[in-house]
Amino acid sequence: MRYDPIPSALFIKNRERFTALMRPNSLAILVANDTKHTNADDVMGFAQNNDLFYLSGIDQEESILVLYPDAHKETVKEVLFITETNDHIKTWEGEKLTKEQAKKISGVAEVKLLHEFEKALQSFAFEADVIYLGHNEHIKRVTFDQETRQDRMIAWCKKKYPLHQYDRVAKITRQLRPIKSEEEITLIKEAIAISARAFDRVLKATKPGIKEYELEAEITYELTKSGAKRHAFLPIVASGKNACALHYNTNDHICKDGDMVLLDFGACYANYNADNTRCFPVNGKFSKRQNEVYSAVLGCLKEGSKLLKPGVLPADYEKDMAKLVETELLKLELITEAEIEAQDPSAPAYKKYFMHGTAHHLGLDVHDVGLYSKPFAPGMVLTCEPGIYIPEEGIGCRLENDYLITEDGNVNLSEALPIEIGDIEAIMNC
Repeated sequence: MRYDPIPSALFIKNRERFTALMRPNSLAILVANDTKHTNADDVMGFAQNNDLFYLSGIDQEESILVLYPDAHKETVKEVLFITETNDHIKTWEGEKLTKEQAKKISGVAEVKLLHEFEKALQSFAFEADVIYLGHNEHIKRVTFDQETRQDRMIAWCKKKYPLHQYDRVAKITRQLRPIKSEEEITLIKEAIAISARAFDRVLKATKPGIKEYELEAEITYELTKSGAKRHAFLPIVASGKNACALHYNTNDHICKDGDMVLLDFGACYANYNADNTRCFPVNGKFSKRQNEVYSAVLGCLKEGSKLLKPGVLPADYEKDMAKLVETELLKLELITEAEIEAQDPSAPAYKKYFMHGTAHHLGLDVHDVGLYSKPFAPGMVLTCEPGIYIPEEGIGCRLENDYLITEDGNVNLSEALPIEIGDIEAIMNC
């Protein structure tokens, strides 16, 4: 693996917390993600199922974890099933995890080979009353007519064990994963540190005439060099008016003198993600108008991030953040008091220039699991990302930091990424 070994104590602790919330005499089955194909005989890079990784640390395809805390045999309270390595696999793909390696990574004492799963499960299911199964229940999940390994496991279990009760893994992990442990915070910090070094490379490489994808290449270089697994998401390198398209990521335009670049990106390190956005002038000097818009957004970030503290409901936070942006839009003369007074509450005037939310959970997923009906709590890691987008002026500006909620407020984990106008100009013109 590219990243440094993670102490198995993290995954042992996660399993203890998970099983403590399971129903009596129940077992849980967590499966790895599929390896996705492109065309012909090629495949995309493998990304592990994050609930399985959270509970085992196993980053290998075709893995299965079974948890049965009430089992009468100590040896079957936790069982990990992994792919069996053979000479053919060694020749074409390289080594897979051995049982001993899987034990060391996960802290699971009982490791079996994948072909033993069905027989082993039958003995567990004979005793158990409830089976927990995983599925992608994220509020923003994208669904296709595409069956997943989780779908197949659900269908197989219900066919084989139709009279059992069933419950959802996600109901438990969505309670646990939002509160990060010290080990997880350390991994997120490393992802952000890699992103900071990548941003420094981008600032020093930017000049009029450079392609957006050349700046993307600077990010990719630093991520690869630093042992990141991949980009946290497709990076947005949007110059000029492209920055007004929120999810622009073709990154194929020329960065022109006088334009500003919006860079939304992050590293994925050990499956934990960073998510940061910065804006900067192509020629190294903010114009008067760019300065005004940038300063307005930065002011919203500084004030809005103070709202990220324990006990605050996400909906209240978003309302207060929107009010901050609305005030700045008035100062920039983009909207008027009359428009605000006459607005439809379901379509407020500010939405013309600011149309997205500004805080989401961050962790194993960039938009990490969590219930937005629950107040912020210590240990959560959240983004703060206000923005102002003015298509008619070719200016789009969003600034985003990652914050750790603490007992008395929050800590900005993204401080290493320059954000003050003077600091950015100094780096670009050194």
